[in-house]
Amino acid sequence: MEHNGRAFAADETDGHHHRTAGLVSVHVRAAITWLAIFPLAAIGMNLIAAFAPGWPPVLRAFVLTLIVVPIAVYFAVPRLLLLQGLIRGWVRGRAGRHG
Repeated sequence: MEHNGRAFAADETDGHHHRTAGLVSVHVRAAITWLAIFPLAAIGMNLIAAFAPGWPPVLRAFVLTLIVVPIAVYFAVPRLLLLQGLIRGWVRGRAGRHG
């Protein structure tokens, strides 16, 4: 978004405009990213520990992130954002009927 020559982030407002519809705040994106990465990292750490017990911690972390980050970015986060949008729409729909 741009106003008076200043560019704004998707979750930032300038007092005259509201956030673009459909975009979630940076805080929601951070929470969704954490929800995607934490279980993947926890499972991945256990799997790596089982098949590579002698690896140095930095090598384990490197391999873990090589696997977890693409899965989170291309699969888990987009699906969680979609789910969050569906839930938000459902809640707004219910509020509109009862409000």
